[in-house]
Amino acid sequence: MCDAAKLREAAITLTIRTSAPLAQPVQPRALGKVSLSVKSERGKTALENLRQSGSLRCLFPRPDTAGLEAVLVNTAGGITGGDRFHVTAQVAAGCSLTLTTQACERAYRAQPDQSGRLHTHLNVAKGAHLNWLPQETILFNDSRLERSLTLNLAPNSSALLVEPMVFGRQAMGEALTNLRLRDRIEIRRDNRPLFLDATRFDGDMAAHLDIPHIAAGARAMALVVYIDRDAQNHLAAVRAMLPEHAGATLIGDDLLVARILADDSYLLRQDLIPILKRLSNNQLPKCWMI
Repeated sequence: MCDAAKLREAAITLTIRTSAPLAQPVQPRALGKVSLSVKSERGKTALENLRQSGSLRCLFPRPDTAGLEAVLVNTAGGITGGDRFHVTAQVAAGCSLTLTTQACERAYRAQPDQSGRLHTHLNVAKGAHLNWLPQETILFNDSRLERSLTLNLAPNSSALLVEPMVFGRQAMGEALTNLRLRDRIEIRRDNRPLFLDATRFDGDMAAHLDIPHIAAGARAMALVVYIDRDAQNHLAAVRAMLPEHAGATLIGDDLLVARILADDSYLLRQDLIPILKRLSNNQLPKCWMI
């Protein structure tokens, strides 16, 4: 065989041997942070500092009141395994801040060993008020979500919180047969525990919610917490607005807690909006009404 033929044969039969298998491609992850603080300026609440990075942004609609409204926007479109989001807000003495979200948050399918994480830290100074009013979080099948909310209140401060959650979209026929959820809400006043609500679940959420003494088939729920000296004045009115599968109570003199179950997200919102309007002094963010 001539040299040219040998070279052609070698080129055809050439193989590459590696000592280790090729690494799997790493999926991109969404990272986002928003840190803001507000101050009192000429009798109104004004933005003092704002830092935002990654796929989390904050918008400020033109205010109609003396308070300030901030709208959180997740440009990633949702949360999946490996995503990390952090929100921090400081409300100075005498100020009023409302924090909401542009739309419903979505927790999408994730790998079994990866969770999406969202951590929120809110601090309210003496004589200040905070409305934490995010729209619904919609959980999808195979989602993995770890979420925490910590609220620190100074003496004589006040707050209104809502956390609505939807377990699959009923209109789409979605069923959450595999879900991992870690959710923790902690409220402290003057560095002492005031309220704690924690959820830990792994498995078939649809079957769990179908149990009569758990949710009786409901697929949406909300927690409402109102902290102010006039809380007891709202109790009777809030109870009158509640649907059949809901309840409200006072913890102490200034802490009102309500829980609501609904068949789907539409009915949950119909129940929530009148209550939030009353407890927010009819200042529910406009994005809730769209």
